[in-house]
This record gives sequence, C-alpha cells and structure tokens, in this order.
Amino acid sequence: MDMLKYKSLVEEGDLVIVYLDIRHMYPLTVKRDEVFQSKYGALKHNDIIGSKFGSCVSCTKGWVYVLFPTPELWTITLPHRTQILYAADISLIIVQLDLKPGSIVCEAGTGSGSLSHALIRAIAPDGFLHTFEFHEKRAEVAQEEFKSHGLSHLVKVERRDVCSDGFGIKRVADAVFLDLPNPWEAVPHAATAIKESGGRICSFSPCIEQVQRTCLAMQVSGFRDIVTVECLQRTLEVKKITQTIISFDKYDRVKLTPEANQKEKVEEEVEESNQEKPMKDGETVTHWTALPPLQSAGHTGYLTYASFLNFSESQ
Repeated sequence: MDMLKYKSLVEEGDLVIVYLDIRHMYPLTVKRDEVFQSKYGALKHNDIIGSKFGSCVSCTKGWVYVLFPTPELWTITLPHRTQILYAADISLIIVQLDLKPGSIVCEAGTGSGSLSHALIRAIAPDGFLHTFEFHEKRAEVAQEEFKSHGLSHLVKVERRDVCSDGFGIKRVADAVFLDLPNPWEAVPHAATAIKESGGRICSFSPCIEQVQRTCLAMQVSGFRDIVTVECLQRTLEVKKITQTIISFDKYDRVKLTPEANQKEKVEEEVEESNQEKPMKDGETVTHWTALPPLQSAGHTGYLTYASFLNFSESQ
C-alpha cells in the first residue's frame, strides 16, 4: 500500500492501525485467514478485509477501530529499534527546516524511521530523502519498511558513517538533519551537501555539551543564525476552584490622611450602591481555571538550527 495515498477500503496486504484505546494501538498487516489477539478477544483478518478505514470491526469480546496508517500513527506504533522522535519535535523540525514538496533532504541517522516517514510526506510528491544509517541491520529493515509502505521511490537508505565518510553527495540538499552521538563531526560534511543557493540544518542532541560542540562546529563551517530550542509539552488540568476574596484597600488606607480616607469611603459607598451584588472581603468565588502540573518532566532533546550560504562558490 501507499501510505501517502488515502483510500477507503482495506485490502489484503494493507497495513492498518488497530485502535483499542488511546494507549493501546498496534500496527497490523492484513493477511487472509489469520487472527490478531487483543484484550477484546480475537480479531479475524477476514473481517477487516473490505471494511472501511476508520470503521469498527467486531472481536469476540468487543470491537476495535481500524485506522489508516498516517506518519503520526506510525510513530506511535512502530517497532522500536532505537529511541525515536515524536510529533512535538518532528513538527518543529519540519517547520524550521522549511521543507515543502520538492525539497531534497539528508538525514543521519535513520534509526527506527519515525522522522523519516514525516519527512517523506512533507517533501512528496517530487522531493527526495537521502537517509543514512551506520548499523547494517537497521538500514536493511528501514529499507524494507519504506518499500512495504509504498515510499521507496521517495527515499534511499544507505549504510554509511557520515561522520567519517560524509554524505557522498555535493551541493544537492535543501536541508540536513543530524541525530547522531557526535553531530559536530558531521557538520562540515553537511555544509558540503547543501546547495550553493543555501539551505538549513538541524541537529538533535539530548545533552547540552553536545549542543555546545555542535554550535562551535557550525560557526567554523559557515553556518549562520544558529539557534537552539527545547520543545516541552505541558498538560493543563481544567477544573473548578474556589478562592477567597481579599481586599487590600484597608491596608493601603493607613498611608492616606483622614480626609482622604473619608473621601474614599464615600466613593466606595456610591460604587457599591450601583452594584447589584458587590463582593465583600472574606467571601468566596468559584470559577473554572486551567492549572499546570507542579512538576513537568518532558525533556527529549535540544534542537539546534542554522542557515548556510556558500558565499565562496556563489560569488
């Protein structure tokens, strides 16, 4: 199937996302006469074939949804071969790299292919992704996944150590993404891969020491407008709270003269007379509010962006 071309009905051989609930989703390749076991009982593949994407399919103890595999759903359900990037970082990377249909991107390393699928969708239908992975087995599995998802015409997976051997391409990339233990070693090669007209680079690193060395390497290699950001998610809890009304006027009056206090008292009495139900000191009021958590653990890594313009070859 082609993950980039939505269709209505499930066919044999298609990849589907079986949705049990928000925390339980599974990728499933539909094969006739096979059975998928879940907490809602047995799900027969034959019952999935011919059904519509997004519809309910009955199990022996309940039912599940069968969803079309988008890059976001694939990120949530893919088999992990390495640590992966999730939607919050992925969306920021695509925006900051200024990707669009037709863009040519270099990615190192491929890992589990989470970011790769989102990059391919962003640059389709006539862009291209060069993705590099030094681990032979991971490179082979990623290539097979791209092929089974109908994406092989938009991506090339190459087993290569870009830190020592470079990207093997020169002046063709609009953007370069680095997810490596030592990205500063790949930065000079990234400058060589980017087009003469210029391009963007992004490096993902979990440690600030990696960021410091990468930023220095970017400066030396001619990158400009270097910025490092951290994308953190914070969940707000919407609930009703009750607060006590506290008036600070009585504390301020001690600073005023007796004449001023008398004048202010008269003004307050006039103002209160014009209100239907004035709030008094010590009363309580209940209202809806959005409260952040006391602790928010969400660090994934630092994203360092920069722009490159090859002045020496463009003049």
